[in-house]
Amino acid sequence: MPLQRSCNIGFVSTRLAGMDGVSLETDKWAQVFKQEGLQCFYLAGELDCPAEKGYLVEKAHFRDPQVRTIQHECFGVNTRKRDVTRMIQHIKNELKEDIYIFLKKFDIKILVVENALAIPMNIPLGLALTEVIAETGIKTIAHHHDFFWERQRFLKNCVWDYLNMSFPPHLPSIHHVVINSSAANQLSLRTGISPTIIPNVMDFESPTEPVDEYASDVRRALDIADDELFILQPTRVVKRKGIESAIELVHRLGLKAKLVISHATGDEGHEYEQRIRDYSALLKVNTLFESDIIKDYRGQTPEGRKVYCLSDIYPHADLVTYPSTFEGFGNAFLEAIYFRKPIVVNTYSIFTIDIEPKGFKVIELNGYVTDDAIRQTREVLNNPELRREMVEHNYSLAQRYYSYSVLRQKLRSLILDCLGE
Repeated sequence: MPLQRSCNIGFVSTRLAGMDGVSLETDKWAQVFKQEGLQCFYLAGELDCPAEKGYLVEKAHFRDPQVRTIQHECFGVNTRKRDVTRMIQHIKNELKEDIYIFLKKFDIKILVVENALAIPMNIPLGLALTEVIAETGIKTIAHHHDFFWERQRFLKNCVWDYLNMSFPPHLPSIHHVVINSSAANQLSLRTGISPTIIPNVMDFESPTEPVDEYASDVRRALDIADDELFILQPTRVVKRKGIESAIELVHRLGLKAKLVISHATGDEGHEYEQRIRDYSALLKVNTLFESDIIKDYRGQTPEGRKVYCLSDIYPHADLVTYPSTFEGFGNAFLEAIYFRKPIVVNTYSIFTIDIEPKGFKVIELNGYVTDDAIRQTREVLNNPELRREMVEHNYSLAQRYYSYSVLRQKLRSLILDCLGE
């Protein structure tokens, strides 16, 4: 039953568009809020919501040229130039004005900040949000996906004053939400903040639809033969995804196969992508980088190739590889479970602490590819009954622990607390 009282929710982030984890989880939260009778509006540096629901602020994006300059000047060094401080404060004040306009324009009663108060991809935005929340006392849910202390590249910096102030801020009107128990422990230890844990979810109450005509030719579009294995790496090409292990796995299987990587490099440079291309060539693994035709929408490339959603791709895969060394939670893990695919998982810390104890059946890598992992993979690929039992078991567990019903229950509690009910 929807909430008896309606109010407008304002989502704020650096980017709310595309297939990154923050944007995907924001959309899931918004779906639940709408089912509860709440209106959702959005402020970010990149948006894909209807124009009447959004407020685009280019300076909120981490790719804004001035924001990128600030990043370059603030991380990897120990002292801050005076001009950089001036630039940070100037952009912060501009962003504050935009946030105030957003709050007034859409009559926002509850602010939901998606990761912009956790990881300093845009320092002025974090500072602006902190000051607006402090000045207005607006009820805020700060949804933290990953923190700066979890990323090596943020640890040497000249902005500890700003990080301590706003990443995250400790203010009485903010309800802090994290996505795993390790983050909850670290946040409490470092700041004294007691957060709520809300894991990432998928709509396990609504099973996948059969493959339609549009997506029926995925294997042909990827040039994967009928007698060839389709192994999917559904991540960006960044170092912490551990893609070398997926390449080694495919090499050691000794079977005819193609490894398909779905997402582009993103914001962390292209050196690792070259490393993956070189390693694939070294091990003679046919690795396809297909971010040009795998998007968050269907359509066409400028060259006329069909563009597929990731949900078009998953049903055709024979196996999913997810050898990440670090994840805030693991959206690709849930996606593989949702599409009933066997999965190879590296035992990254959050998987070991929060997910594995639930009883999921996966092929585990403990930091590297082992003979046992190769044996299990071959067995799963060659035994349809074992594969079916594995994926159905995993789907049933995910329904219990990571479904929209879990998210709905937790968000209702937060909203009622914010509304004073």
